[in-house]
Amino acid sequence: MTEPLEADATTASDRTSFAEDFEAFHPRSGEGRPTVLQLLPALVSGGVERGTIDVASALVESGWRALVVSNGGPMVHELERAGAEHIMLPVHSKNPLLWRANFDALVNLIHREGVDLVHAASRIPAWLGWRAARRNNCAFVTSFHQRPVAGTALKRLYNSVMVRGDRVIAISHYVAERLLVDYQFETSRLRVIPRGVDLSFFDPDSVPAERLIRLTNKWRLPDGVPIVMLPGRITKWKGHALLIDALALLEKGSFHCLMVGEDTAKPALKARLESRIASAGLTPYVHIVGRTDDMPAAYKLADVVVSASLDPEPFGRVMIEAQAMGRPIVAADHGGARESVIEGITGWLVRPNDPAALAEGIRSALTLDAAARARLSGTAIAHVRENFSRWQMCARTMAVYREALEERAAAAV
Repeated sequence: MTEPLEADATTASDRTSFAEDFEAFHPRSGEGRPTVLQLLPALVSGGVERGTIDVASALVESGWRALVVSNGGPMVHELERAGAEHIMLPVHSKNPLLWRANFDALVNLIHREGVDLVHAASRIPAWLGWRAARRNNCAFVTSFHQRPVAGTALKRLYNSVMVRGDRVIAISHYVAERLLVDYQFETSRLRVIPRGVDLSFFDPDSVPAERLIRLTNKWRLPDGVPIVMLPGRITKWKGHALLIDALALLEKGSFHCLMVGEDTAKPALKARLESRIASAGLTPYVHIVGRTDDMPAAYKLADVVVSASLDPEPFGRVMIEAQAMGRPIVAADHGGARESVIEGITGWLVRPNDPAALAEGIRSALTLDAAARARLSGTAIAHVRENFSRWQMCARTMAVYREALEERAAAAV
């Protein structure tokens, strides 16, 4: 496991108020109120969207102005409730006929609103934002969240905008190392900022019994049977099929498996998974239940949480959410998992793409006695609170903003 970054200040567990957390970032005497514009495709769901709202909230709490440009979505209301401003533009579109209009709109918006820094978290918006920021001579920061796969020259060119920022944020050391290998840019511009979880939301003590009962009834969970959970949208690389093959190696009736996540976007893949479940004789024991609006309660119902991704996760938010809820994690031993799971202490890292290895990891988690499970739970919660809090992520991001702004100001003198 890579050593965690040092905190920029005290950890979130030392804090009592989100507003107090960011007092250090308030504009200094004589400074203006900085304006930051975040760019992303849409505000629908996912880690990028959640991080955008978290950072926007921190900016507002710090007395900065937070603008977000996207194609909209159900999370816009949450963003605006945090005090940020949302501007609707189709910056998600890969249609070249829209690029010029979007670029012109961004240039005008940055000038009109007095934007000091543009932060892009996705490639198409980043290409627009990079050029628009250059036109207005304002700072430009990127965050690389994607799987760092660049197998062709065209793909490398498409991705290359993400290393053109005054500062480049990688969400894990794994991503950072891959970016440096693929793009050979200056390490002085690179910062590693792991994703963070809201510790007040993902807190096992804050989930009342009523929420557990609601999900138990909704999913018709059997009494007294250990729950194996794979959180993640239905997509091939998340490893749903691999988990089915692993569960087929365990004793039938010794577990009940829930696959929790968006399951409507790829109906043909879902149908193939259901057929695979039936062929393995696992229909009574494995259920694809779709997404839920209460992941903390879902995690609390689980006896073990699985991340079976076939390709390395850039970071893997599921792994820190599960640990924040005190749940054992069994994850493929590659990518971001090596930085968030402490092997044999907060979970198990198993050989990737190997059903037998995954089955053995699950078996190890399910056979923990009560004392060992309690020790693991306490250690996992402390691990996340120490290294992967929302506050740390936001504070480190704002420190990067301040650094980029000060560098830009010094260059203008």
